[in-house]
Amino acid sequence: MAKKKIGIVIHFYPKIGVAIIDLSAELKKGDIIAIEGRGHSVEFAVESMQIEHEEIAEAKKGQAIGLKVSEPVKQDDEVFIIEDHIK
Repeated sequence: MAKKKIGIVIHFYPKIGVAIIDLSAELKKGDIIAIEGRGHSVEFAVESMQIEHEEIAEAKKGQAIGLKVSEPVKQDDEVFIIEDHIK
């Protein structure tokens, strides 16, 4: 499984299950990502992401996005795209 770092979690809202990600590469709906931190890792397909409460289909390097996550994550967790699944 090849993976490439594409960002970092800068905040997590546990009540709504949303992570704010500072992107260092592009990300699209349908991409498979992994969010990894000390002692935990979660992998899932990107289904919902927003900028300023507006749903978007893709985000560019340098943007900060809200991403619905399947499990809790933490600030400073690293975000990776699973390159074997890039469309």
